[in-house]
Amino acid sequence: MKATVTKISSNQVKIEFAVEPEVFEEGLQKAYRKIVKRVNVPGFRRGHVPRKVLEMQFGESILYEDALDEIFPDLYSQAVKENDLHPVDQPSLDVQQIGKGKELQFTCEVYVRPDVELGQYKGLKAVKNVEEVTDDDVNAEIERARQRIARYEDVTDRPAQLDDQVDIDYQGFVGDEQFEGGTAQGHKLVLGSGSFIPGFEDQLVGANVGDEVEVKVTFPEDYHAENLKGKDAVFHVKVNGIQFKDVPELDDEFAKDVSECETLAQYREEVRKKLEEAAENRADVAFENELLDKAVARAKVDIPAAMIEDQIDSMMREMEMRMMYQGMRMDDYLKYTGQTKEQVREMYRSEADSRVRGQLVLDAIRKAEGIEADEAETDREIDSYAEQTRQKVEEFRKTLADGDREYFRNAASVKKTIDFLKANAEIVSPEDDDDEEIEMVPAQDPEEE
Repeated sequence: MKATVTKISSNQVKIEFAVEPEVFEEGLQKAYRKIVKRVNVPGFRRGHVPRKVLEMQFGESILYEDALDEIFPDLYSQAVKENDLHPVDQPSLDVQQIGKGKELQFTCEVYVRPDVELGQYKGLKAVKNVEEVTDDDVNAEIERARQRIARYEDVTDRPAQLDDQVDIDYQGFVGDEQFEGGTAQGHKLVLGSGSFIPGFEDQLVGANVGDEVEVKVTFPEDYHAENLKGKDAVFHVKVNGIQFKDVPELDDEFAKDVSECETLAQYREEVRKKLEEAAENRADVAFENELLDKAVARAKVDIPAAMIEDQIDSMMREMEMRMMYQGMRMDDYLKYTGQTKEQVREMYRSEADSRVRGQLVLDAIRKAEGIEADEAETDREIDSYAEQTRQKVEEFRKTLADGDREYFRNAASVKKTIDFLKANAEIVSPEDDDDEEIEMVPAQDPEEE
């Protein structure tokens, strides 16, 4: 088999195939064994029609399409591997010559990972703005810790008030009809949290344990359920219990409960240090993103639409996984938001385009600079992932399949490339960041392909 590759554009190639007659004959024989099971010829049992009889009855060409289907995957894979191609879409075939005893000649055009024409990526200027951690920030973080370890205690000597948690049963009606999703038993609701329809929680303030309260509300015009938008409703609510939030005192004992510190003063310093580290990390990520955006804007790359669609597919799968962890299905989300899958895909399109461009430009910089993670850096990437996912490093390493280490090597190489960009960049103040916007080449419109 001979395969000749011709570049059509920066992201598309044509492969011309010339296949020996004997290879095509193998495909014809495989096609015959498949087709003979499906045809009826008078005088022969199904599946036992000789190939010559089949070809005489229906014509030799009856086998051509299936024969090409049989041999094409191996021929195509071999050509892709030998020519170091990186297809991003399905190939389109065009047959020039086909027939028994003849050299099979056909071409296929396919979109591939595009060439990237790099612009300036060294000596870029970007802002690194580390937010100052104030006393108010420290106090707010400590207050969140207090709230996290607070406990709810039963109330028996007074009615419910704002910030109490009530245990309620309720049934919702629009007119005389009880509506779907408007019934619950033993539901816990913090009054003033804004978790329910506006006005619902306020009407339970002042209720005692055992009280039955008629709560009248109006559903918002933008409510997720179409049949309830703007409707007046009545909830029959029974108060089963009332609890108040017992928040711990802000003292040394509290510090010991939530940290390894012995005193509140030590804990306060620990909180400040963690907030400062977080602020530094956020600033560093923003700095990296700005540098990459500028390198991308200076590069020229014509992205096949298929790459954007693949990235959107990946983002949709990520979204569905997050929903599963939250106990929600994609169909439920679409119903609640009144969106279609196509609309959600369009919502992701711009971000998908940015992700693909960033990946392509980083990879091009990596190749241009010869940046490659070594074994030690790859090991650190593996260890870091194990720690982030709370797995024991040695046990996690045992689970790695053959291609997994290459994945972590690539991830480490990407980080090393980003570090290269940062090491060759200049940190400037916002007023000195007068970089001009550079228009990026959009992904190809599918209709233009």
